[in-house]
Amino acid sequence: MSSRRPIYINAAAATERCEYSQAAAVTRFHQSLPNYSPSPLVPLPELAAELGIRAVFVKDESNRFGLPSFKVLGASWGCFRAVAQQLGLPSTASLNEVSTGAKASSITLVAATEGNHGRAVAFMARLLGIDAQIFAPRSMDERTRAFIAGEGARVIVSPGYYDQAVREASDRASELPGALLIQDTAFEGYESVPAWIVEGYSTMMNEAEQQLGQLGLTPSVMVTPVGVGSLAHAVVRHCKSRKKPLSVVAVEPDSAPCLSNSLQAGKSITVETSSTIMDGMNCGTVSTTAWPDLQRLVDACVTVSSCESHEAVRFLTSKSVTAGPCGGASLAALRRLATEPNGSSLVHKDSVVVLLSTEGKREYVTPRDVSVEDVVGLTQILTQINSSNPTLSVSDGVGESEIADYLSAWFAHRDIEFYRVEPVSGRPSIVGILRGTGGGKSLMFNGHIDTVSLSSYEADPLSGALGTKDGKEVVFGRGSLDMKGGVAAALAALASIKAGGQLPHGDIIVAAVSDEEDASQGTQDILAAGWRAEGAVVAEPTMKTIATAHKGFVWVQVDILGVAAHGSDPSAGVDAILHAGWFLRALDQYQARLPVDDLLGQASMHCGLIQGGEEPSSYPGNCTVTVEFRTVPVQTEQSILIDISAMLRDITKENPLFRFAEPRITMSRPTQKLATDHPLVEKAVECGAAIFGSKPVVQSVPFWCDAALLGQAGIPSIVFGPAGAGLHSKEEWVEVQSLKDMEKVFIRLAQEFCN
Repeated sequence: MSSRRPIYINAAAATERCEYSQAAAVTRFHQSLPNYSPSPLVPLPELAAELGIRAVFVKDESNRFGLPSFKVLGASWGCFRAVAQQLGLPSTASLNEVSTGAKASSITLVAATEGNHGRAVAFMARLLGIDAQIFAPRSMDERTRAFIAGEGARVIVSPGYYDQAVREASDRASELPGALLIQDTAFEGYESVPAWIVEGYSTMMNEAEQQLGQLGLTPSVMVTPVGVGSLAHAVVRHCKSRKKPLSVVAVEPDSAPCLSNSLQAGKSITVETSSTIMDGMNCGTVSTTAWPDLQRLVDACVTVSSCESHEAVRFLTSKSVTAGPCGGASLAALRRLATEPNGSSLVHKDSVVVLLSTEGKREYVTPRDVSVEDVVGLTQILTQINSSNPTLSVSDGVGESEIADYLSAWFAHRDIEFYRVEPVSGRPSIVGILRGTGGGKSLMFNGHIDTVSLSSYEADPLSGALGTKDGKEVVFGRGSLDMKGGVAAALAALASIKAGGQLPHGDIIVAAVSDEEDASQGTQDILAAGWRAEGAVVAEPTMKTIATAHKGFVWVQVDILGVAAHGSDPSAGVDAILHAGWFLRALDQYQARLPVDDLLGQASMHCGLIQGGEEPSSYPGNCTVTVEFRTVPVQTEQSILIDISAMLRDITKENPLFRFAEPRITMSRPTQKLATDHPLVEKAVECGAAIFGSKPVVQSVPFWCDAALLGQAGIPSIVFGPAGAGLHSKEEWVEVQSLKDMEKVFIRLAQEFCN
């Protein structure tokens, strides 16, 4: 079984019908516009043969009136009807009549857009000789904004995503005298213009039927992209009004499945969207006017990944069809439908399929494949994404945004619930959750997605290449071991459990967190957001051993105070650096008395930094000593501060000239210690033994990790991950076999612990 989001099939749509009478008038209007010509209908015989289908055609909308999208069909008719109504003119009025009246009344067209709709509204405003104001979401690239502005419109960038831009455009239209909102999204109280825009798209389907008729063919299936649903609405109304109704297949991005989720739920719902190259389809809510007809008339709804759309664009380009990602989506949907069993009722050997390719070629970043589920392939992909920590890697740190976008798309592809946690902009964490059937314990797999600097890596730090090391097959690259391999093992386990169809009773959570290499911002963020579980596995590289304990750490700064003076005036100056020696000597004596833990051994401390003085010729007025304590459970921040303060006061008794400021803590992290007979530990040992062939060692580890924060929050946690070498060094690798073993262990542990 596949773990990806299923195809929605509505068998009842085959017998549904609707009335649609405006198509002829709309087509006559478009034919009256300057430079009208039908868009090409391109045959794809090789694709038809590949899929076992009678015929496949693509309706190429890469050039409509000089614009690279079908959007101008709807926008032109919507603008024309809206302005004519505002002026009290009939829908049969000429373009010149409407233009003259619009200019005299100082009408302004206002719209929100992901790109092509706004450009089409701006085009129509220019044709009518009036102003346009177009609201664009912050995610829109500069090039697309420039195209809209090039049509003469004023572009206003919204600080939010598309839905917020729609709200801002609506507000502007209500405030600005003479303004008309031209939006293809319907909402309460705003339905006429979206309905006209839907009518405008009918020209495309009319043309396609006429072009096929000239070849002696009749279409049986149309595949349409879905954004807010306006085009899809036009397609179902056209297809279900024919004497012999056509089947309609709707396609959406995995990451913006507003129609798919609504169809599954049986009611219109809003979804949180995430990154996709199919920008024009990146919409979270189906138009209110479109929803009732789409629910009733759509025969199938398919979601596709950005990578699938990209591959479709490449194929169409090879056939001289200049499609963009939204145009490629229809082909991607057909390929998926034709290769899955539940698609055979719609796509078969007698089918004549029309793919609506809704936009022309445009630039976009080549997406990574989110269909990958094997642990080695996932480790390679994650390693190839630069996620170096910007607060550590001043020269090359880029942060976690790109890898978070990939993980969001990976979860969305499988219809696995996920959340982006980003209280600090540019430092996102992603939490995915596979819901159990109920009544079981929840288990969290926690892993950081940031890495240390790339600059210290000797070869290509982002290769993710397979190779051999010490006779073992490995994956090379910065972060492959620390700790993208562990994250990949958790993801692969999650996908395997979902594909198996037997969900455990409890929830399985994968928390891919930011910033562990520096301040553990990500794990603190997800805990602050309320994420909890009844057990956690931090998949740091433990060489397949189970770590139940590690020391914490506390950084203490102490200012030793002197008196600044010229070096030639010893009577005035007090040397703070020299006096710091008294403190250092006391620390040396103190460390021998640090407490001892039965598992972690003795606590330790060292002076990590000493800073003081301005220049050699002056007495230093201050010397700051930073001491790091590696702590055991009996130590607390308060107990350490009490000890240091007592030590400083004792020095003043011995040396009256010794002065200091009260010590302060600049960083503190708790210890981690879980009993070795805890049920989570025992279950992990049992699962590890079943896969490894012998019981994994249970031990403490010298390094600190986020398990301590989870434990502090009341989540019993262990550290358990793959094997390899080269952490933070010039070459890093993770062993392939250990990745495969850890995936199997995680599958078994999740199934058994959560039940």
